[in-house]
Amino acid sequence: MTSPALHDLSVAELARQLQKREVSAVEAAQHFLGRIQATPELGAFVALNEEATLTQARAADERIAAGQARALDGVPIAHKDIFVTKNFPSTAGSKMLAGYQSPFDATVVTRLADAGAVTLGKLNCDEFAMGSANENSAIAPLGFEQPAPVRNPWDSSRVPGGSSGGSAAAVAARLAPAVTGTDTGGSIRQPASFCGITGIKPTYGRASRYGMIAFASSLDQAGPMARSAEDCALLLSAICGPDPDRDSTSLDVPAEDFSRSLNDSIEGLRIGVPAEFFGEGLAPDVRAAVDGALKEYEKLGATLVPISLPRTELSIPVYYIIAPAEASSNLSRFDGVKFGHRAKDYGDLTDMYKKTRAEGFGDEVKRRIMIGAYVLSHGYYDAYYLQAQKIRRMIADDFQQAFKSCDVIAGPVAPTVAWKLGEKSADPVANYLADIFTLPGSLAGLPGMSLPAGFGEGGMPVGLQLIGNYFGESRLLNAAHRFQQATDFHLRRPEGVK
Repeated sequence: MTSPALHDLSVAELARQLQKREVSAVEAAQHFLGRIQATPELGAFVALNEEATLTQARAADERIAAGQARALDGVPIAHKDIFVTKNFPSTAGSKMLAGYQSPFDATVVTRLADAGAVTLGKLNCDEFAMGSANENSAIAPLGFEQPAPVRNPWDSSRVPGGSSGGSAAAVAARLAPAVTGTDTGGSIRQPASFCGITGIKPTYGRASRYGMIAFASSLDQAGPMARSAEDCALLLSAICGPDPDRDSTSLDVPAEDFSRSLNDSIEGLRIGVPAEFFGEGLAPDVRAAVDGALKEYEKLGATLVPISLPRTELSIPVYYIIAPAEASSNLSRFDGVKFGHRAKDYGDLTDMYKKTRAEGFGDEVKRRIMIGAYVLSHGYYDAYYLQAQKIRRMIADDFQQAFKSCDVIAGPVAPTVAWKLGEKSADPVANYLADIFTLPGSLAGLPGMSLPAGFGEGGMPVGLQLIGNYFGESRLLNAAHRFQQATDFHLRRPEGVK
């Protein structure tokens, strides 16, 4: 019987082979670097540093040989280009940071490295993580001379989702066993759904935001993306934990082994099914796949409980007031003075600010900065921003009311499967509406994940969203793992990916 190729192994399987020295970390790194270089057409990667990658791999091999193996020693991963990393560019997909190299690593990068993971490279993303399609990057991917959108490995004419589209596409195309992503309003869950992989956003504050280039500080959260819940559990165990000296929003909750309860029975698990997630606007093919997944859970012993999240529709206007407001504040630092892009020709300081920001930011980023500045301005703060924060609290209260009768909440990740490239580019609101099911959990700061649940129109993947109560990541991962033991959706690969 022929052994599976390295790119067909899960993170857990690859880690076991590395620790048994059946394959070396250097061999694994070279294998994936070769696949990345042979598949530039997806536009998933924006930077490699082969020397740095192989140096990390050799160090992992030395630890393994010395009997000092770490949990992820030698496992190759790639980072969304929103995390600053030494030895690699850190651009956040923006011309404003083109060519920037950070002198330090983000905490998430450091913790994965401490667990032994080897960095393959940096992944394409929407500029400053603002987008639902990965069509907003201003950085040319590897093999391209100009900026280009990431393409979905299941259908190269479609988007992979955003903003972590490069991350999702890389896993789906077997260019990396696992990757990091960030989720502000659904940017891990939605691309995971569109590309047929698994991704989890932990409770807000469980993963440090230090070194994660900020979009909206009260919403941004890092998380892993991989093929399975088991693999996500391994990475999340390394990522989470307090970081009080460097991130004031980091929670004082100890690190946890999320793999420990993966195989627990889900007999009697109460799954809340919100009526608002299954109304008008949900495509029939997506509904069919999600309904099928819920029936599978019933076979596994879970109970479906009808619930209501009455303010679901308000999550879009609330999010698109709060997130742009925070973005306008966070992005004020990009003024051409200390770092980043600076206009070449300008008159005085004010002219330099104006030209630098006009040249450095893309259309979507400018749109959100202007919205944010408007809702924070004198005379509008109380009418918009303050009201949005009040409704945000009500949305969080809706979830707490729902969790009185259920253990987890389930529903679709997005109303449709991945759409065609350019289909919604001229209509920003259409992009925003695609986040209707992921935004409520983000506004409440709850953990949420997407797992492959079937296929819809055009054979495109459909994800099932699971939302847990605060610090309920273990329960989510357990529920997802048991589903994946009973189904094979997470094992299927796009046609053409060898």
